[in-house]
Amino acid sequence: MAVTASLNIAEARQRARSRLPRGLFEYIDRGAEDETGIATSKTALDSLVFKPRVLVDVSKRDATTRLFGVDQPMPLVVAPTAVAGLVWYDGEVELAKAAAAVGIPFCVSTQSITSVERIAGESGARLWFQLYVWRSRERTRELVRRAERAGAEALVLTVDTAVTPNREYNVRNGFGIPIKPSLRAGLDCLAHPRWFAGVFAKYLRNGGVPTYAHYPDEFRTALGRVAVGDEIGLAQDVGWGDVRSLRDAWKGKLILKGVLRADDAEKAAELGVDGIVVSNHGARNLDHAIHPVRCLTDIAERVGDRVTVLADSGVRRGSHVAGYLGLGAQGVLLGRAVLYGLATDGAAGAQAVLEMVRRELLTTMGFLGAPTVADIAGTVERPR
Repeated sequence: MAVTASLNIAEARQRARSRLPRGLFEYIDRGAEDETGIATSKTALDSLVFKPRVLVDVSKRDATTRLFGVDQPMPLVVAPTAVAGLVWYDGEVELAKAAAAVGIPFCVSTQSITSVERIAGESGARLWFQLYVWRSRERTRELVRRAERAGAEALVLTVDTAVTPNREYNVRNGFGIPIKPSLRAGLDCLAHPRWFAGVFAKYLRNGGVPTYAHYPDEFRTALGRVAVGDEIGLAQDVGWGDVRSLRDAWKGKLILKGVLRADDAEKAAELGVDGIVVSNHGARNLDHAIHPVRCLTDIAERVGDRVTVLADSGVRRGSHVAGYLGLGAQGVLLGRAVLYGLATDGAAGAQAVLEMVRRELLTTMGFLGAPTVADIAGTVERPR
């Protein structure tokens, strides 16, 4: 039976909440520490102020966007997320198929449960690859080479995660990635039989406990977990020298994700980076970090003529996408919103969310007097 499409992202979120185990849902939905950043994100986006033009012919609105030399039907990219393969069986492949269906890129996470090679082979999507730098730079370089061989168009270096975030609800829920056996987590899974039968039990039947697909085989234990040691632990000494090395090694587009300061954006531009994502990691890392709405225009004015400026964090409406575009972004990444759709109906659910956001964006453009994405410029008031 086909699943009735959600009317908005809030409804998709509620459906995902009812389907997923609490630990998994809160992992993808919540923030860090006291979650002040979650509230701030909603306030920042809800405070967007539009200045619409009137008496403009908007009968043929077009959301087509050109990112990194490629035309695509909408100014969106599916953001990298670590647990898509648990939200739905083969979730990363399903997300990539959804992205391919609407003609936008899908960014594969370093912490994907499915390998970039398999995603490339089964989805037909344009792929980007998100990179966390490991302590062993040689291990990191080999991962980059894997992404290149798999055909990834862009390398997205996450630069805002030098340490592990403090997410206390994961401890309380007994939830961890990779899967950590616990009584609380087990009861949570069993309380959601549709998810357990359709996702976790299916993994057990077809290969075992799901875990990070990009981590070296020698770091895997008998239960499929990854024993993170000195070599593949999160590097805390990542610096601009690593960006230079990646720029020299990577022939495709190089993007830095997590930039919130104009001076850092300037350094990135000077080093020949192709793009930046103005992002506070969806308020999942540093609580109280500035929201992209507050700093995006300053960054775009400083480097927008030299690098492609993208934005993400907290998008729940097509009007939020329009807001980011009007403040200087050339494209917007969607993370949680697409996962909500994925949880409900796999690739079809994720595609439905992407098409919903596109429809809402086109509606907003109609009210703004903006027939094209470029026309959104000048219709959004800069936050004071």
